[in-house]
Amino acid sequence: MADHYYTNKPGAAHDERQMAFTLRGHELHFTTDAGVFSRDRVDFGSLLLIENMQIPRQARVLDVGCGYGPIGLTAAKLASEGTVTMIDVNERAADLARRNAERNGIHNVDVRVSDVYSAVQGECYDVILTNPPIRAGKEIVHKIFAEGHELLSEGGEMWVVIQKKQGAPSALKKLQELYAHVEEVDREKGYSIFRAVK
Repeated sequence: MADHYYTNKPGAAHDERQMAFTLRGHELHFTTDAGVFSRDRVDFGSLLLIENMQIPRQARVLDVGCGYGPIGLTAAKLASEGTVTMIDVNERAADLARRNAERNGIHNVDVRVSDVYSAVQGECYDVILTNPPIRAGKEIVHKIFAEGHELLSEGGEMWVVIQKKQGAPSALKKLQELYAHVEEVDREKGYSIFRAVK
């Protein structure tokens, strides 16, 4: 069986590609590779999250499952006086995210290899962003919601994109159990954007 993008060390042969996207008014250039999520284009769910996410200029932001970096690097442009920590279990994805930050001259980011939140324990964030790895299973997705709650400052927000057919209703229910206020900010093509406030 081929390994998934949430594997720590993908076995797929390297096949790097270059692409450029304009995200929230910023043209960003990306190197992608085999063995990482959505390597041929920024996927629709991530684009919808990027369009909707509200990032204060001085925010401390955490991008969970950052892949090669489209969500986190856009957040870093928006949090121009803040910091963005980008984490992914996939070493290849984290390496690409580091390289893409450098390539785009984005210096307020810190990319770490992390199994869920293992590399950021005890830290505090104002905003957590995630396009969760659905294929990793519901248990992992719900762990991202629950343990993320512990890492948020009071009034901090978790922004989630999830497809209806991939568990949006149960994700919403879980978020409502954990967070003081949850709203669906946008819905398009079967994807929902949830904003959950601690």
